[in-house]
Amino acid sequence: MPKAIVIGLGRSGIAAARLLKQEGWQVTLSDRNSSETLYQQQQELAAEGITVKLKHSLILNTSELPQLIVVSPGVPWDLPVLVEARSQGIDTIGEIELAWRHLQSSPWVAITGTNGKTTTTTLISAIFEAAGFYAPACGNIGYAACELALNKGNYCAGEQAKIKHQVDWVIGEISSYQIESSREFSPSIGVWTTFTPDHLSRHKTLEKYYEIKASLLRRSKLQVINGDDPYLRKLGKQYWPDAYWTSIKAEERETGFQPWAYIKDGWVIVREEPIVPVKSLQMLGEHNQQNLLMAVTVASLVGIEKEAIAKAIVNFPGVPHRLEKIISWQGIDFINDSKATNYDAAEVGLSAVESPAILIAGGEAKAGDDTNWIKTIQAKAALVLLIGDAAPIFAQRLHQVGYDSCEILETMEQAVPRAAKLAQDYDARVVLLSPACASFDQYQSFECRGDHFRQLCLELVR
Repeated sequence: MPKAIVIGLGRSGIAAARLLKQEGWQVTLSDRNSSETLYQQQQELAAEGITVKLKHSLILNTSELPQLIVVSPGVPWDLPVLVEARSQGIDTIGEIELAWRHLQSSPWVAITGTNGKTTTTTLISAIFEAAGFYAPACGNIGYAACELALNKGNYCAGEQAKIKHQVDWVIGEISSYQIESSREFSPSIGVWTTFTPDHLSRHKTLEKYYEIKASLLRRSKLQVINGDDPYLRKLGKQYWPDAYWTSIKAEERETGFQPWAYIKDGWVIVREEPIVPVKSLQMLGEHNQQNLLMAVTVASLVGIEKEAIAKAIVNFPGVPHRLEKIISWQGIDFINDSKATNYDAAEVGLSAVESPAILIAGGEAKAGDDTNWIKTIQAKAALVLLIGDAAPIFAQRLHQVGYDSCEILETMEQAVPRAAKLAQDYDARVVLLSPACASFDQYQSFECRGDHFRQLCLELVR
């Protein structure tokens, strides 16, 4: 029986382990952490014949080398033991690559980019579903990709029971971490939403980060690219001569740029044909118009009728944790933008809401250029409440530019009721959580952070 090691006891790691077990592999799943939840999962997987080692870091034993190592997205690809494994010829891949090997019979749409991935992915999935396709979102959101592959076999339990056996299209949000560990993954359509500095603590340089993203697009049969992104636009036709470019500015067609899809007179236009009114999408911000354009472009390339596109967009509820309206209280909208984990996403989020706003920001700071974010704060925020590890650094940065309307409160429990009071004092229309930071100093994920914000907001109206 061939041996496989899966690293990382998260959703993708568990799905990969179960898929391999189903295919006849002897599977060991390892994780360097331990908790009550992980111990419970260890027992559940042991009952399925999968060995789980907690508080364990992989060491290659030359007498018992595995034939396959599958890496979860959070595991650094340049980990010395993985470099050693590759040098010894051990098949070392990520969970997306494993899923691809089992789902190649279904066409894929792969969406990558620094920001905008989740909204674009979810919207594409919704349009395909409205057209009658079974096209679940997976990868960095929704199902782990291997969960879709699992259900092609006989395994079916819990959330898996919702997955149909035949997947018409796989709609994947694919992060740079997932691309990095994929060699042969070749989607039918690759979508590039935006490109700004992010994850540099892992990828080290902007050039390497770009090259990882670009490698996915090169392996895609068709490419859809946001022509309003300055970095991608600068490279333009020279690097991506056959791509389908989008732009929210119709007049750029006269400048030689020639977008394939654009917005004119309030309509999304594709190949000169009006497809759907922009106002049909009930989401804030120009960036969501860009996301809409890319989603409609993908649907048009596949041949989906515009009636199905319009139906999906009108009924699209938006994405949790991305400019998600939680409540209106005393005339103040409380908006959850917890998914804004870098400066660019947070700048877009703040730009999209009414001013003046009370902004809650902070968490685990990332490398990047905060210039535009700071300028937007100066223009739109009546006051900034700072939480988490980044609070003192952000306060100092704001003071440097002469912006003194900020308070350090450390926790979300302090920030939400304080924001509610300040919004009344400053006659602000919006309280916005848009952290510009990762969540890992205080929360397991940006979802947990957003859920906590939601809970605290709902307590205001009880």
